[in-house]
Amino acid sequence: MRAALSVVIPTLNAASVLPACLAALMEGLEAGLIRELIISDGGSDDATLQIAEATGAVVVKGAASRGGQLRRGAHVAGGGWLLFLHADTVLPAGWANAVSAQFEQGGPAAFRLSFDATGPMPQLVAGWANLRSRVLGLPYGDQALLIPRATYDVAGGYADIPLMEDVAMARALKGRISVMPLAVTTSSARYRREGWVRRGARNLWTLIRYLCGTDPVQLAKAYRRKG
Repeated sequence: MRAALSVVIPTLNAASVLPACLAALMEGLEAGLIRELIISDGGSDDATLQIAEATGAVVVKGAASRGGQLRRGAHVAGGGWLLFLHADTVLPAGWANAVSAQFEQGGPAAFRLSFDATGPMPQLVAGWANLRSRVLGLPYGDQALLIPRATYDVAGGYADIPLMEDVAMARALKGRISVMPLAVTTSSARYRREGWVRRGARNLWTLIRYLCGTDPVQLAKAYRRKG
């Protein structure tokens, strides 16, 4: 019997962070969980594709749009379960056991969030993300979303939108996303560059605008402009 899990990673000039992300996947390979690794690239001009090809990943190319990249990656995936993982997110030790337990439980799930930084602000931002995930059923993509293939298909797959694709998916799943006990570690580079308070407030305002019906294309333009 082939392994159940297809891992889909969207990339765009991710050469500096991708090796650490891929290294953490070794635990799943050793446990016999991973069927395939799919890198869905949006036009990288650094060493991202060379790194992907060196690991034996299936490479899918297309326009740079995270929703579209995730959708294209899922389209070619053959596993009964899909793990959508950001290139700057590192899975924790023990993740393979947590995922295996979720296979038994059934249903979509996400990990808790932590940052590669210490101090009160990283803890505060991560705490809000974990509260939002648990209470509202709205994890973001940097928390690594695990979905049964059948459930993903019924939900209609990822929307080909440039921003809020993770929230759109969570809403399509109708909040039925459990939170696994382990925490992934994601990059804090953008928070450190823009400021924890400023970026956190901007993310929250973007979420509110999206939930109120603002077009994701317009949100993405404003997000890039203010970033």
